[in-house]
Amino acid sequence: MKQIYLQVFILKYIVKRILPLLSIGLLALFMQACAIFGDPTELDDTKGWQADRIYQEGEAKMIDKDYDKAIVYFQKLESRFPHGKYATQAQLEIAYAYYKKGDPVSCVAATDRFIKLHPNHPNVDYAYYLKGLASFNERGIIEKYTAQEISDRDPKALKVSFAAFKELTERYPKSRYYKDATQRMVYLVNTLSQHEMHVARYYMKRQAYLAALNRAKYVLEYYPNSISVEEALVISISAYDYMDLTDLKEDTLRVLKTNYPQNPMITGKVVEDERVWWKFWESLY
Repeated sequence: MKQIYLQVFILKYIVKRILPLLSIGLLALFMQACAIFGDPTELDDTKGWQADRIYQEGEAKMIDKDYDKAIVYFQKLESRFPHGKYATQAQLEIAYAYYKKGDPVSCVAATDRFIKLHPNHPNVDYAYYLKGLASFNERGIIEKYTAQEISDRDPKALKVSFAAFKELTERYPKSRYYKDATQRMVYLVNTLSQHEMHVARYYMKRQAYLAALNRAKYVLEYYPNSISVEEALVISISAYDYMDLTDLKEDTLRVLKTNYPQNPMITGKVVEDERVWWKFWESLY
């Protein structure tokens, strides 16, 4: 009887003490094996496919708007058949897929890679155009969910967009994308100049007249055909006035009078109480 009790005791001890330790040991061995051999690989549905078949499947996924899957197909195509015509086209398709799925950073990286690898490709103008489009539409998380004007945004992406369109129009004046790129450049110039004026108004309200003047001068120098030139001149005149730089103020006033004779500052419609610049400018609307 005692022997039976002893056996039961030993069995219970094994269940409570030994088995948990064995389980932990087996789990550790399993995890170590995973680290050595890697995660189980997914079945490759493209195994044995030729380049044209993979490309067609990628195109089909693009039509279905399954851009992530399309990117996977095109990347497999490029890695498996790196020197064929389909591989080159796949690189452009990857950039376009990133653009469609709203990933401007990856799109720009893909277009830059294509331009670097194929500077003389017949469709390289499209790569520049796509790069410009991606940056043109780029917005941050906060900007997406607010009513923030485009001129209030960080202009970095807009400058990248302008540079891409500018290079496209200068290198490929006969490109099918030339007209649209040119129109977007005009819009970008106006938007970038408005951004500078937005910052200049802020500085004027903070009585940082030199900083405001520098923003206005930047517009006059780099965006001389923009819609913000008149406002830049007015800010310059106001800043010179507050800094008691009479000669520079009068010179700039003559430029304003020559180019914008109907400006309220010229026609005398601004009353003395509105001498403060931001009150004056707000009174025009």
